[in-house]
Amino acid sequence: MTGSAGRKVAIVTGGGRGIGAAIARELAARDYRLAILTPSDSGSRVAAELGGIGLRGSVAEPADLEALVARTLEAYGRIDALVNNPGHLPAGELLDIGDETWAESFDQVLMSVIRLSRLVTPVMLGQGGGAIVNVTTASTFEPTLRFPVSATFRAGVSAFTKLHAERYAAQGLRMNCLLPGAIDSIEHSEARAQGIPARRIGSVAEVAKAAAFLLSEDASYIVGQSLRVDGGETRHV
Repeated sequence: MTGSAGRKVAIVTGGGRGIGAAIARELAARDYRLAILTPSDSGSRVAAELGGIGLRGSVAEPADLEALVARTLEAYGRIDALVNNPGHLPAGELLDIGDETWAESFDQVLMSVIRLSRLVTPVMLGQGGGAIVNVTTASTFEPTLRFPVSATFRAGVSAFTKLHAERYAAQGLRMNCLLPGAIDSIEHSEARAQGIPARRIGSVAEVAKAAAFLLSEDASYIVGQSLRVDGGETRHV
């Protein structure tokens, strides 16, 4: 086992770029030790920058998730926080999207959260608690035909989050969802920015700070929620 006693440990999936990398850096700045999983070498590069461990693998592969949790425990001996950040999903015309794409996205978005929850929940309960944040999208409750696969499965993540909270919150284990809107991890038009009440695109740093808040003790009574970080764009009440 390596690392300093007393420091919290966080797993971040999709932590090689964009929102995931920003969350990893924010947590490192708050003295978390990190384990990062990405399908490319980008996560290993971010992990090396932050003094953590990086693994190459897919959140859609159960064996890769098992290896991630095992390697984290081997390196640090504990897991205090988990950030499920499965990344972008394909767009397409609703009924033209094939079964293979639906099945792959189901594994990537919804089953990855469920599988990692199976793996880390017993660990966290054994430690007396922990916190999980699932990064989804602000359109979770206002589905858009631009991203039908994402809208379908990310709504399922919010439902699972409610169920997990009901089952485990009393034991000190909190799960919440973080729903980013238009963020500068990808390009957006000026027209899009002007359609947002805040009149601007959000930054990955702003999403990262919201994630770190939800993982912190400052959010100790926030559980089973879906927090939108979208500049006021969604109208859902």
